[in-house]
Amino acid sequence: MQFESIADASISIDRAVSERERIRSEGKSFVLTNGCFDLFHAGHANSLINASKLGDCLWVALNSDESIGRLKGKERPIIKQTERSYLIKSLECVNGVFVFDSDRLTNEILLLKPDVYVKSDDYSFESIDPEERSALLQVNASVQFVPLISDFSTTDIITKIRNL
Repeated sequence: MQFESIADASISIDRAVSERERIRSEGKSFVLTNGCFDLFHAGHANSLINASKLGDCLWVALNSDESIGRLKGKERPIIKQTERSYLIKSLECVNGVFVFDSDRLTNEILLLKPDVYVKSDDYSFESIDPEERSALLQVNASVQFVPLISDFSTTDIITKIRNL
């Protein structure tokens, strides 16, 4: 995959909605997952590969730098959103990436109406944020869970680096 620049890897939510409509018109399924993907590691790759097997086109909603700062603390992210977008979009299993700035994905779920929504199996349907869960029900998305490899954690990697 080649881009004019690293910044070209992600697209706007409006363009993602247009791509979603094109995918639907082709009779293909749209799979959506989301995450921070800071310090991308094998666990992230495994989750995305497994998510891509659940439909035709995998799209990743990537937490913005500001969103990660609110969720994980002021020292995060380690890797900026343009670089994280580039890494994720470069994966063969990923069809598209867009960045979102809110703490929850509710509005994006309502706009994109995914056929399949994927989380790692450290979640359950009941543990998904109530607003996101309501949006998933409203758009009739199938919620699927992929195995989490517990040996990989961005927080653990950061801790190991700090302890060097």
